[in-house]
Amino acid sequence: MVKQYWIGDFFIDLSRNQITQNKQPQVVAPKALAVLTLLAKNQGEVVSQETLLSTVWPDTIVSPNSLQRSIAQLRKALGDDGKGQVYIKTHSKQGYSLECEVNWQANVKTKNTDSCASATVNSDPQPTTQKAPTFTEKLTLWRSKLLLLFSFIFVSGFIGAHFSASSDTPMFSVGELRALTSSDGREFASIYSPDGKYIIFHRYSEEACVNNIWAKDLATKQEYKLTDNIDSYGRHSFSKDGKQLVFIRTVDCDEPITQKKCFQLMSIDFAKALKAPQPMQLLLECKNSEITRPHWLNNNNIALLQKDESQWQLISYSISDNESQVIHKVNDGNIVYYDYSTKDDLLAVISIHKDNQHYIELLTPSGELISSNKIVFPPDTGRQRLFVANFSPIENHLVFSTGRQMFTLSFDGKINNVSIPLDQPAFSPSFHPDGDRALIIKGQYDSDILSIPLADVTQNNIDDQSSMTINRSTVADDSAVLQPNGETIAFISARSGEDQVWLSNKQGVKQLSQFPIDSYISGIKWSADGGSLLVNVNNKLVQLQLDARQTSYSDEYIILELLHWDSVKNTALTLASFRGVSKLTEFNLLTDEVRILTDRRVNWASKTESGDLIYTDHMDRFWRSGAVEAQHIPALDGHGGDRKHFLVNGSTIYGVSNELELWSYNLSNEQFNVVGKLPSNIANISEINARGLFATARISSKKEVVELLLNL
Repeated sequence: MVKQYWIGDFFIDLSRNQITQNKQPQVVAPKALAVLTLLAKNQGEVVSQETLLSTVWPDTIVSPNSLQRSIAQLRKALGDDGKGQVYIKTHSKQGYSLECEVNWQANVKTKNTDSCASATVNSDPQPTTQKAPTFTEKLTLWRSKLLLLFSFIFVSGFIGAHFSASSDTPMFSVGELRALTSSDGREFASIYSPDGKYIIFHRYSEEACVNNIWAKDLATKQEYKLTDNIDSYGRHSFSKDGKQLVFIRTVDCDEPITQKKCFQLMSIDFAKALKAPQPMQLLLECKNSEITRPHWLNNNNIALLQKDESQWQLISYSISDNESQVIHKVNDGNIVYYDYSTKDDLLAVISIHKDNQHYIELLTPSGELISSNKIVFPPDTGRQRLFVANFSPIENHLVFSTGRQMFTLSFDGKINNVSIPLDQPAFSPSFHPDGDRALIIKGQYDSDILSIPLADVTQNNIDDQSSMTINRSTVADDSAVLQPNGETIAFISARSGEDQVWLSNKQGVKQLSQFPIDSYISGIKWSADGGSLLVNVNNKLVQLQLDARQTSYSDEYIILELLHWDSVKNTALTLASFRGVSKLTEFNLLTDEVRILTDRRVNWASKTESGDLIYTDHMDRFWRSGAVEAQHIPALDGHGGDRKHFLVNGSTIYGVSNELELWSYNLSNEQFNVVGKLPSNIANISEINARGLFATARISSKKEVVELLLNL
């Protein structure tokens, strides 16, 4: 296939996605160049819209708008205003034609431009002269060059490194790293103000488990607390003029009916908040559905994700009319994430369709579908946790992080790695309005595993945690489980850089698994004979033998959590994603079949020794499986707490309340008992028996906002 050719005095280089004239290259989207190449192959002939759409976007659902956008991009690159139609001519209700001569010899230095020149004369009889580029044109050219150099390379002690990820990914570099926030609290959810002068972020109080919204002047470095009350605030967004800031506030519902939490869309006056913390204005409240991730649109409406029952939909809320309308919903599927580009007035939606595959969809603010493309995943990636993908200065690409790696996601669904591994996990890329810098959140989480005798819990004697700590490290250790009829402890640790399975016994500590970079483990269980482990890694079940041999099971289903493993019957209790909706399921490891156990929204589940199913619903009510239907356990109402996990040992349920009280409930005699108080730094409990329990204790949690300055 020809990769380079001439159209008049424009040099087309498909290998670089460039159109060059007079040594001035322009980057053009691959799909637009594919349209141009098809027109070039049929130079002088009319190519129908149907042919262009089916050839350039095979096996993809797109609207004619996608083709029109590509034609507009090409005309802009070729200097064609679309009125004279010198190069690309529109034939009403028929299609398009390329009117300029094509030369398929890439090395030709002298071009024949007579056909283009004569077309110009015919379309405009007045004499014309070539104008010097305006300041705006120079700025556009400068930005396009910048996009070829942009990247997220962030390695401790080695800034400004260069690399090439693939033939589809240009070379990028980072000039400087700047830490913008540093405090005892955790800072996250950072964005720039529309004028680029401030950053807005959350500062989280570990003690109170809530946060405030702050701003920082990038010139003076002065910080401003914007909200007058510490509370539970979500992501925020500016109005286009930068005067108002909106965000979601989460509160306990006064009278919970269908959910425990209520969601409020709030706003504050940004200019006033820079002078003194401001009271918030309530714009919208949802008591029977969830709302999240507001984006103030150019039409002055606010886009929101709304969850009704188990399905997310994208809505547009009008403040002036106090009305909303659904602008996007996936039938037999679900929305995972979305972002909005103020510059392009475009919505990018990540969703799961009825084929259980991820798609990227582009929409107008009114909900008109521009394109829908299946996402092509790299191997060994966790599909469910990839996507906090935001618009970037790279044309037709979003950018996201999986922790220590950065990726681009193109509008047509292709993912490319655009950085070497980072020294610490970094998340949430957010870009400056000028496109010359970006914000990321980086940090480290340190937790230890404690082995606590039950007698110490009962007697409130857990002051000296150092004596209870197992294999102390300076990173996250979690989810310890004891080998049946043995002394080996299996646990999850990031001490080698990413989540791996580790074993600890009298012989010492060793790493058992060798999962790829940025792996994520959510669930680890021993077999009944203690000879192997079942692990949920990157949304897929993997069985690990103690000699490190492993067996992977079907990746057709997205496994969110591994809850219980019956190694005798070869079944696993899991939370799995079906078309983007979490379901409580039983996975048969022999047949790779999955059975949905209930249509209720389930937070957590386990099984008793006799095989009874115990689970909590989204209202934190406990249920026990019965002969015909599940039976509610009213004695446990109000004891589920915000910590979703609970444990079952024999016929006894153990849980932790919001007041950090460890409690037990015996299913046989229906007796409820408060065992004792746990320390405030206990994140969860992972195993319990007659002697004691394994708990994960938070040691430190550090998150800060970092700015990447991009090399020009």
